[in-house]
Formats: sequence, C-alpha cells, structure tokens
Amino acid sequence: MAKMWAGRFSKEADAKLDSFNTSLPFDCRMYAQDIQGSLAHSEMLEKQGIISKEDKEAIHKGLKEILTDIESNELTFSSSYEDIHMFIEETLTNRIGDAGKRLHTARSRNDQVAVDMRLYVKKEIKEIEKLLLKFMNTLCIHAKENLDTFMPGYTHLQRAQPITLGHWMMAYANMFKRDIRRLENTYDLMDECPLGCGALATTTYPIDRNMTAELLGFKNPVDNSLDGVSDRDYCVELCSDLSILMMHLSRLSEEIISWCSLEFHYFELDDAYSTGSSIMPQKKNPDICELIRGKSGRVFGSLLSLLSMLKGLPLAYNKDMQEDKEALFDAIDTVKQCLDIIDPMFDTLTVCKERMANAALHGYINATDCADYLVKQGLPFRDAYHVIGKLVGYCSKENKAINDCTLEELKSFHPYFKEDVYQALDLKTCVLQRNVLGGPSPEEVQRQIEVIQDFIKGCESDET
Repeated sequence: MAKMWAGRFSKEADAKLDSFNTSLPFDCRMYAQDIQGSLAHSEMLEKQGIISKEDKEAIHKGLKEILTDIESNELTFSSSYEDIHMFIEETLTNRIGDAGKRLHTARSRNDQVAVDMRLYVKKEIKEIEKLLLKFMNTLCIHAKENLDTFMPGYTHLQRAQPITLGHWMMAYANMFKRDIRRLENTYDLMDECPLGCGALATTTYPIDRNMTAELLGFKNPVDNSLDGVSDRDYCVELCSDLSILMMHLSRLSEEIISWCSLEFHYFELDDAYSTGSSIMPQKKNPDICELIRGKSGRVFGSLLSLLSMLKGLPLAYNKDMQEDKEALFDAIDTVKQCLDIIDPMFDTLTVCKERMANAALHGYINATDCADYLVKQGLPFRDAYHVIGKLVGYCSKENKAINDCTLEELKSFHPYFKEDVYQALDLKTCVLQRNVLGGPSPEEVQRQIEVIQDFIKGCESDET
C-alpha cells in the first residue's frame, strides 16, 4: 500500500520501519474520538464553504458506517496502516471516493491526534470518577455500620489513641475526595480544543475553530497553535493524579493486608475475593490488595515515562510524542481495573469487631486521656505528661492496664486522681469525648459521612 506521503520519496518504506513506526496497535482504541473529530471538522468545512454539502453528507454517512462496522467487528484494524487517523481516512476514501480525500483539508494529523487524545482523556476521567465515587459510597455505607466499632489508632504502627473503624474509613474517603477534585481540575484545564491548529501554524483556509470546539464539547479552542499541537501537560497531570490515587489505594491495601493477618485479625476477606496456596492448604491470601500495591509502581512509572519523554522536546510536534499513548493508556486501564475490584472486595469483607475492641483495651492507648484528666484537675499538661509516663512505665512492669490500677496506686503517682478517673479512662468515654471537628466520636464521624455523601451527590448531579 502506498503511503499518503509517498510522493516525496523514491523508495518504499522498509518493512521494519513500518513495524517500528506504526501506532495503530494501541491508538486504535481512539477510533470513536477520531470519527467524532472528523464529523465536526467536515461539518465546519461545509459551513465555511470549503467543501460542498454533498461531500460533507457523503463523509458523514461514510464515517458513521465505519463506526458501526468497527463496533460490530465487521471492520478490523489492518497492521498495514500507520495510525488510526490514516486507517479511518483511507477506509473512508475507499468507500466514498474523492469526497473522502477532501476530509483532511485544513487540518494535520498533529491537531487531529491532539483532539483525539483530549476527547479520549475527558471520557476516561469521567469513567474513573464514577468508579471512585462508587467506592467512596461503599466506604460511607460501612462507616455508618461501624460508628461505634472501637479500635486502636496507630502512629509508627504502634497503638496510639482510640478511634473507631468508621473514623478510619472516612480518612480514606477524604483522600479519595481530593483525588476527585484533582481529576476535575485536570479536566477543566484541558477542556480546550486543538482542532484547527494544523501542523503547527493553523491554516490559510477560513476555518471556524469556535464552531468545532463547540461541536466537540470543549469550552473553547486553545489559544496558541504551537502550544495546541505540542501540549501534553494534561497527560502528565492525569498520570500524576492517577499516581496519587494509586498511592492512596496502595496505603489502604497495605493496611488491609496487615489487618487480615492472624497477628491483627481485624478483617477477613470473603472467599470470592481471596486466593489460596498450591502447597499450604490453610492459606487465605489477600492477593487483590497485594496486586494493587504492586500496580501502583506501574502507574508511577507511566508518570516518569511521560516526564522523561517530554522534558527535552522542542516545539512543536515530535514523533517522541507517540510514546504518550501507551504510558497513559496503561495507567488509565490499571487504575480502572484496581477500582473495579477493590470496591466489591471491601464491600464483602468481615469486620472482627471484638478483636478490634480487645486490641483497643491494650497498649495504653488511653494514656493521653489519663494525662488530660489530670490537666482538667488543674495540673499543667507537660507535668501531667511526665506523671503518666511514669505510670505507664509502672504498669508495663506490672503487666497491667492503667484501668486495672487501684485508686491508691494511681494516687501514689499524683494526688489529683479521684474515683471518677475510671469513667474518664473507659474506652467508650475516650472516643465519645473526642467530638471535636474531624474527630472519631460517632456523632462527628456521622457528620463526616454526610459531608462525603453530599459531595458524591453533587458530583453525580453535575453529570446529569
């Protein structure tokens, strides 16, 4: 097959060049966006008097038939084409004749791929947001069920202070809320249409870039043609957003992995979302979480690939930029796959409430509350801190909890201790009194849940 640029060359391209140069095996996924862009472009060309109405109608009919044939698998992608753009254009020309040859008037593959990529990324951002909002809703549902499921909160992986499982779930929900806002910011920044930028310097034809931007659902055209064809900031930014999201999923996965171990036994995964061992019959492995933890590095790698590819490129388009697609597509696919599996896995896990509550009774996680008790009796906090430090040291040697000390033992460390100290040190009291904004008290966590649910509703209403 003759190349569309063959007129300049005296030799046919080497087969190895074709194989190395082609992007069709991966950019073929943008066929719908390529057809969408061509429909808008031809519509504008006809309105501006650049092509005839008859040619436009033939182009539209041919493009829609190609779309139908691709989606019904009656038309398959041929490896002999360089990219999705030439596949669509030459297939169209073979079907409708000269009208198909007029489609590329006043545009270049440089602005064509730029608009395809933006249309594709906009669609994928919305799909990722839907999956993430669904998982956030699952977290809210389970947080409501665990408003009074007491557990230790950790720092340095050491038991620190009492919280609830609902409070822990809302921490991740807030992380994902920020992820949604980052994705929305990326969407807003990239919502400009590069069609009409041409190869780099627009065109001498009287095109209407505002019209094509509106037809394609962009808020406006890009303002500089050089920037329009060479900009891949949105690819980098999306990979950055997805890397942060995967980091959050990886942190969550790490905790689930730990908490499913017998050493913690806070969670037990459903059999449908666990795997076994080929040699050890007792094993029940959290492979989903381990894979998510591992795949986070894969997404981070996509971000680094894009930054490395772009950092030394002069304006405007360079073939290096073909490498944006595989990295970006893989990051998108990986994130969607992870969100799609972690939601049902989390939704079906069993919470071992007694185990969590029992863990919360040990490790002196009410030591800060004990110090606060003395502060409320009039002792300066730093003095109270030292008193309780000595008390914990004593209890550790005696292998007892602070609550197990007699009042006489407590008074030996400071006379401000009274009988009501035991009520103050009760696990439930420690949590209920933490009703400060953002705290773990059931009432406050319920408020946090409502904030996240309102956010989810707001995002969903924006889509309708």
